[in-house]
Amino acid sequence: MIEAVRRYKGVIQDQDRHGNLRTYLRRSGLPKVRLHETPGTDAFDAEYRAALAETPGTDAFDAEYRAALAETPTPKPRRGAARAGTVDALIQAYYQSTEFRTGLAARSQRVRRLILEGFRDTKGKDGLRHGDRTAEALPSTFLERQKDGLAETPEAFNSLLKALRAAYAAGMRLGLVTRNPAATVSYLPSANPEGWHTWSPAEIAQFLARWPAGSKPALALAILYWLGVRRSNAVTLGPQHVRDGQRIEYRPVKGSKRNPRTIRLPYPAELRAAVEATPHGRLTWLITEHGQPYSADGFGNAFRRWCRMAGLPHCGPHGLRKARAVDRAHAGASDREMMAAFGWSSSREPARYTKMADQDRLADAAFRRGEMSHFSTDSGRWDENASQGVENKGLEKGMVPGGGIEPPTLRFSVACSTN
Repeated sequence: MIEAVRRYKGVIQDQDRHGNLRTYLRRSGLPKVRLHETPGTDAFDAEYRAALAETPGTDAFDAEYRAALAETPTPKPRRGAARAGTVDALIQAYYQSTEFRTGLAARSQRVRRLILEGFRDTKGKDGLRHGDRTAEALPSTFLERQKDGLAETPEAFNSLLKALRAAYAAGMRLGLVTRNPAATVSYLPSANPEGWHTWSPAEIAQFLARWPAGSKPALALAILYWLGVRRSNAVTLGPQHVRDGQRIEYRPVKGSKRNPRTIRLPYPAELRAAVEATPHGRLTWLITEHGQPYSADGFGNAFRRWCRMAGLPHCGPHGLRKARAVDRAHAGASDREMMAAFGWSSSREPARYTKMADQDRLADAAFRRGEMSHFSTDSGRWDENASQGVENKGLEKGMVPGGGIEPPTLRFSVACSTN
């Protein structure tokens, strides 16, 4: 909250996230000046008069002004009209297309703009900007060379290729080009095929040991894990999403333009206890130090900071969604059940978790069967006469485990205190 100190013209005060009161002199068109003394004291009066005396043309002002300029990013010049038929013109048309404006969420639009703007401003070995090249004549081999140049950063190339495929596809629909050179270029294998780190039960316990019940980080973990939501939805959930005290109903932010849908989940008792034990907002459970809802990016940064403070620098918010999916797969949830719970529109995502759970169950069943005793306990050497755990000796086809086992599920509780 910002308040003006009435006795001093241009002086305002606000609180930082630690509750400390900060005082500034703010003048129109000039950078604000931090004042460190207490308003109303002689020391503050002297500091205030000195700050007012720092006008343009003095050494003190010039130093402050240069420092302010160093912290302010230089605005990028506005682009003029692109030359017809160029990659620039294709990309600008894509920005105005239905595929871009209504098919992508705001954050996805920003990311894709950054990727395409970087590509069009890059110069090749011939000194020509990629944006000035003829879009129709751009060969697939040109993109293959880009692929070779970005081989050590496969995710960067894959993002670029995906953006160019979309831009050319929109250009073909609009009649700007007749071919899509990016469509015949393959993606690079991911350097991190597993994606975000999946939390283990021990890591969840370690986080909660650092951030006990009633703390904001513990509430954030409960929302992310027990509902299995992405961070973009975690920051929007609140009391208005509870139906009859029994269910949570929300619309996923991701894919909301292309595939809007509503997800209804049971309201877990563990999450209910965490909410009741933690101060929260009127519309959203998660709020900043200033009582405002988080942005998705702001929450992601805050949560990763909480993870580092808990000694878990490799963990992040999305890993809790993956941990919940692993837990449900080991509990025997089917692909269709997982799709309904996590908002997936394709069976490809849940299949990753259910297949992994099946592999774990089969492997555990195989190793829990009768062990083959081929080593003498006396000598530690191979004993040809020892009894075996299968009917036939020698090289026979392996047996398929028949029985089931108790699935290894993720289990943790949020011990809450309402005191």
